[in-house]
Amino acid sequence: MAHDFDVFQNSQRAASVDGFLGGAGQAPRRPAFRAPSQPTPVQPAAPRPSAQPISRQFGNDMLPKPVPTTAPLVGTAATTPMKETVMTEPQLPAPDDRPRRRPGQADDVPPVQKPKKPKHKKSWGKRIAKTLGLLLLAAVLFFGGRFAYNIAKATGSNNPFAVLGALQRAPLKNDNGRVNILVAGNSSDDAGHGGANLTDSIMILSMDTKKKTAMMLSVPRDMWVKVPGAGHSKINAAYTYGGMDSLKSVIEDNLDLPIHYTVLVNYTAFKDLVDAVGGITITINSSDKRGIYDSSLDWTSRTCCALAKYPNGPVTLNGKQALNLARARGEGYGSYGFPQADFTRTEHQRQMLMAIRTKAMSSSTLSNPLKISNLMAAIGNNVTTDIQAKEIQSMYSYAKDIDANKIDSYNINTLAGEDKTMLQGYSIDGQSALIPAAGIDDYSDIAAQIQKIFTATPVTKESAKVVVLNGSDGVGLARTQAAKLTEAGMNVVAQGNATVQATTTIVDMSNGKRPNTLADLKKRYTATVKADATLSASYPNTDFIVVLGQSVVPPTTASTSGN
Repeated sequence: MAHDFDVFQNSQRAASVDGFLGGAGQAPRRPAFRAPSQPTPVQPAAPRPSAQPISRQFGNDMLPKPVPTTAPLVGTAATTPMKETVMTEPQLPAPDDRPRRRPGQADDVPPVQKPKKPKHKKSWGKRIAKTLGLLLLAAVLFFGGRFAYNIAKATGSNNPFAVLGALQRAPLKNDNGRVNILVAGNSSDDAGHGGANLTDSIMILSMDTKKKTAMMLSVPRDMWVKVPGAGHSKINAAYTYGGMDSLKSVIEDNLDLPIHYTVLVNYTAFKDLVDAVGGITITINSSDKRGIYDSSLDWTSRTCCALAKYPNGPVTLNGKQALNLARARGEGYGSYGFPQADFTRTEHQRQMLMAIRTKAMSSSTLSNPLKISNLMAAIGNNVTTDIQAKEIQSMYSYAKDIDANKIDSYNINTLAGEDKTMLQGYSIDGQSALIPAAGIDDYSDIAAQIQKIFTATPVTKESAKVVVLNGSDGVGLARTQAAKLTEAGMNVVAQGNATVQATTTIVDMSNGKRPNTLADLKKRYTATVKADATLSASYPNTDFIVVLGQSVVPPTTASTSGN
C-alpha cells in the first residue's frame, strides 16, 4: 500500500507541476494513474483535418471548449474503477469562403478585398494579335500578288516566278554607262479616237549611270523620216508599220542614237499615274501674261470644256487635267500661250513627267502600300515594255539616285539654243511636216548636237553668249582667250578692244540664268563683276562681256597694240 501511495503522490505532483488539472478553459488533463491490475485502454486519436494546428487555422478564440466527464477523487478503494476526464474531439466548423481579417483588425472594419483580375484578358490580347497578324499577312499577299501581276503584265512575262527577279539588281544594257529608253504614247485605249495607233508623243529618256545625270529629249511627231520597208512618212506613223521595233530603227538610223529599251504607253496611263500619286503641281511660265488657253474640246467629255486654261505660276492638276494638258497644242479658236504649238505641248509633257517622278519617289508615296499598288496597276494596265523583271530593280536604283536638278530637258528643235532652230517646215502631198534645217534626211547636225549634250559639262549646257574685249596691251589676247572659252563650251559672239585696265572685269547680263558660266569666268580670270551701261548698250542680247585686264597678259607677249 505504501508503494501505491508513493506512486500516487508522485503522479499528483507531476500533474500539478505540469498544470494538467481538470477545469474549464484548461488544456486536456493527462490520463490518471491506474492500478496495474486494471489497465486503462488507450483510445485511438482521431485524424486531424489539416496538417496545420487548429489554432493557426481558426485562432484560439475560435476553438470549441473541451467537455469534461465526471471522475471520482483519486485514492479511493482499489476495487473502484477510477474515471478520468476525457476530451472529446472538437467539431470543426464548415469552411468559410469569406476573406480573412488581418491580425488585430477590428470587427467593424470590412476585410481587405483583393482586386479581381479581369477574366480572359490574356486570351483577348492573343486574339487581337492573331487578327492583326492575319490582316498583315493578307495585305502582304494582296499587294505582293498585285505587284507581281502588274510587273508580269507590263513586261509580258508568262513565268509566274520571273517577277522574283525584280527583288534583285541585274546589269542593264548600256553604252559606257549610258542607258537610253525610247518612250512612245498613243491613244489605243480610246476606241473612238481617230489615229489611235499613231504615237503622237515620242520621248527619249537617257541615264548616265556613272555621272548620275539624265536627259529628256522630245521628238516632234511631225518629223519627216524614212521608215525601213515603208518609205517616207511622219515619225508618229512609224509604229503602225512595225510596232516599237520599227520606231526604234527610225530613231537609231536618223539620230545615231542607240536605244536599249522601249516603252509603249497609252494616255490612260498618264491619267492613272497622276491620280495614283494624289495629283501633281507644275509651274506655267508662258510668254503671254494671261497664261495658257486651248479652247479645243475636252476629249474625255466631248460635250463641254476647254482642254486647258491656266494662269502663269504654280497649278495643281488631277489625272484628267494632266492628260488634257498633255494633249493641248493651242489649236482651238481664241487660244493663247502656245507660241510653239507642239513644242510647247512637249515642254508641258516633260514638266508633268518630272512632277510624277518627284511625287512617286517621295516618302509619302513610298511608305503607302496603296499608292504603290495603284502606281503598279497604272503601269500594268497601260504600259508595255521590253524591260525584264530582273532589270527593274536596277532601273529604279539608278533613277532614284539622280538629283532632279541634274535632269535636263530638251526638244530637238532647240538643241543648239533658242535662237537657232534645227528643223524647218515642209509640205508634201498636202501634209505639213518638219525636216532638218540641212535638208531632207540630213540629220547629221541634230545627231552631232545630241552627242554634244551627252558629253556636255554644266558650262556647255548653258551655251552662254560671251563678248571678249582686250583691255590690256597684249597683242591678240582677245582672240586667244576667245578660243579657250569656245573650247570650254561658251558661245563667243564678238571680239574687240577696250580701255586698258589692270584687272579683268565681267559685265553680267544673264539675269542669273547662266550661273555655271559666271562661276567659271570668275574663277578663270580672278575677275570682279560690275555693271556697265555703255558696254551693255553696245552689245545687246549678250549674256556676258569679258574685259581682259593687264593681269591676263603672259610676261613674254607684252606689246602695245592688237586685240
